[in-house]
Amino acid sequence: MTLIEQLALGLQKSEAEVARFLLSAPKRYKVYTIPKRTSGHRVIAQPSKELKEYQRNFLEIQQFPIHSSAMAYRKGMSIKQNAIAHKNNPYLLKLDLENFFNSISDKMFWEVWESTLPLPSDQDKHTLENLLFWCPSKKTGGALVLSIGAPSSPLVSNFFMYQFDCAVSNLCVGKEIVYTRYADDLTFSTKNKDSLFVVPKLVKEKLAELFRGAIRINRKKTTFSSKAHNRHVTGITITNDGTLSLGRERKRYIKHLVHQVQLNKLDTENRQHLRGLIAFAKHVEPMFIQSLKRKYTSDLITQIIEESNG
Repeated sequence: MTLIEQLALGLQKSEAEVARFLLSAPKRYKVYTIPKRTSGHRVIAQPSKELKEYQRNFLEIQQFPIHSSAMAYRKGMSIKQNAIAHKNNPYLLKLDLENFFNSISDKMFWEVWESTLPLPSDQDKHTLENLLFWCPSKKTGGALVLSIGAPSSPLVSNFFMYQFDCAVSNLCVGKEIVYTRYADDLTFSTKNKDSLFVVPKLVKEKLAELFRGAIRINRKKTTFSSKAHNRHVTGITITNDGTLSLGRERKRYIKHLVHQVQLNKLDTENRQHLRGLIAFAKHVEPMFIQSLKRKYTSDLITQIIEESNG
């Protein structure tokens, strides 16, 4: 059964309708920018509502190999599990991949696919390119890349990095280093003081070998840390006794927002934001929620959560 036939079946549409829609799919994206945390802007390409339906349907059809060190976009995995993997190791290295999703082109995707799985038919290849990739060029037929906003991009990126994750994990096991990857964030930790210094060079070589320069390390974001300093893994602080914490700044910010609610000064949008922060806090450091309830009353914290739900 061709991919178009499978999609038509899952979406309850005719094959002709699916084929017609996919012809222009790489152009069916709304493009906007959001500021990055440090400097510059990130380009987000959001697929149309209908294209998202197609991409979600594909996720139900396709099974890709994903390495156990890939912590993002996997059921039961989160940034908490990513931090837990490193909590008992005093020495930490963080690397960041530059412009990650947009660096994955259709051409590179097929090279990686061919080295891992048998290639699909030409028709299915064409269908997949139109279904999964965005065309940033003004003209049709321009280069195709993964978009940050597509629901299928996370799974595709994990599959794309499968061989890399295998190779890096194997290198790390021999050196008693723990390795995890959360999308474009690579984290390495160990109990051996000097063994992390060689890792950036090894990673750079492996990226060059597998992706021929398409995927690169963002050197500005390479950080080494140890118990002497705060260790942060994907936004979570690891304390010196090996427990997970939200970190002082985030706790202060949450308390500030709760106080604003107490004074009736927080608008609906920021209350929604606060609810998300409280849910995150409950997941990472449940004891902090207890301290909030003691400080601001259980009723107020419950009200914030339930109000936003309603």
